[in-house]
Amino acid sequence: MADPKGFMTTPRQDWPRRPVEERVKDWDEVYVPGALLPIISKQADRCMDCGIPFCHDACPLGNLIPEWNDLVSREDWRAAADRLHATNNFPEFTGRLCPAPCEAGCVLAINQPAVTIKNVECSIADRAWEEGFAPPRPPERLSGKTVAVIGSGPTGLAAAQQLTRAGHTVAVYEKDDRLGGLMRYGIPEFKMEKHHLERRIEQMRAEGTKFRTSTAVGREIGAAELRSRYDAVVIATGATAWRELSVPGRELRGIQQAMEYLPLANRVCEGDLETSPMSAAGKHVVIVGGGDTGADCLGTAVREGAASVTQLDIYAQPGTERDEDAEPWPTYPKLYRLSAAHEEARELETAPAADADARLFAASTLRFTGDADGHVRSLHLVEVDAQRRPLPGTGRTLPADLVLLALGFSGPDRGDGLIDQLGLELQPRGTIARDAGFATNVPGVFAAGDAARGQSLIVWAIAEGRAVAAAVDRHLTGSSRLPAPISPYDRPMTV
Repeated sequence: MADPKGFMTTPRQDWPRRPVEERVKDWDEVYVPGALLPIISKQADRCMDCGIPFCHDACPLGNLIPEWNDLVSREDWRAAADRLHATNNFPEFTGRLCPAPCEAGCVLAINQPAVTIKNVECSIADRAWEEGFAPPRPPERLSGKTVAVIGSGPTGLAAAQQLTRAGHTVAVYEKDDRLGGLMRYGIPEFKMEKHHLERRIEQMRAEGTKFRTSTAVGREIGAAELRSRYDAVVIATGATAWRELSVPGRELRGIQQAMEYLPLANRVCEGDLETSPMSAAGKHVVIVGGGDTGADCLGTAVREGAASVTQLDIYAQPGTERDEDAEPWPTYPKLYRLSAAHEEARELETAPAADADARLFAASTLRFTGDADGHVRSLHLVEVDAQRRPLPGTGRTLPADLVLLALGFSGPDRGDGLIDQLGLELQPRGTIARDAGFATNVPGVFAAGDAARGQSLIVWAIAEGRAVAAAVDRHLTGSSRLPAPISPYDRPMTV
């Protein structure tokens, strides 16, 4: 390490965000442009280069974090970019979107604020593009084998890039009109501007990957027909079957799924629409669900000019410090975290009735009521205990002109016919069944990412893409030199 005492002399300093009153008026990323590089070398100096880097195990990609921290502290950006890209195809995505389980596993985090691993990663990735350290890497020769990848989210893109670089001819099929999956239409622009995605896709095109948009396999092209065209198929469609809320009044107009609402706002940013037909402008908005998707809805509704926005979380408000008995280091703890969207809601006071920022904790929805035209106008809730049992006398009513359900996803959507046409076996929870080599019950068909693992993090999605690529390469050629960072049965570190 460049500074053996860096973790003792330098306090943690995160990438500063733009002022709330400024950033809620646009859709640009929330961080101050250019404010990361002046501080990042000193922040990388805080890495202890510990003997057993638990950050490696906390990250499913096995990122070589102490190595690139040391290189950044010495300002050797080219070498840092090489070490970063050795384990991660898309560090500019994870540096912006991953909740950083690596920081929870940082040894320094035992009794101090962790190293800003995520910020260091982002700075390396951005510097690599600025300095030309991320050129296309087309294969030296082609194998003569062909692979179809269904889905262009982080899993599909990672698998496609790895297989293309191994010399196979790869075509990615995407049902939407643009590539990127949930990174395109699910993640708001203020969390990741889409030019980062476009830049990486152009790199993949230059390497030889082919893309087919507006092509839903199972509808525009039969799944069996696609299987017959290629030597192997990778299913990376994600877990897009959203969970429902079965309470009285659910049929009222104005109650929408989060993934019906967010894509429209993203299409406004893409220039497809002037305004979203589900815009929150002037409406009282209630978001049911306390996760990241709910926070994305919150930040979006604030920018659209909602009259009020409240987010309901069925869990009790967590503390600000790790509970060492329940969630010991190096597991990822459930803490009270203030995302950019929650910071905005707190400063703008979007939800006067909320416990903290825009959130109501330990809150469960009982029913909806509407007006004579069948449009939702109120949400009725009750407080619950740790077992989600209603607490007598705690009922309340919130005004609600727009309700957004952000309750997560149960598995891949079967509406396009892909699963049934191929005859794929499913797990009891609705995900695609696969063996230890990522292979499904259909010969030559592999499954990876949320479609098989279930709803997870972007860093796990990329790890799945890299691992399934190694499995497919081995299937096609008999062996593989591609890295396989995880198996289908690996799970995050938990108690």
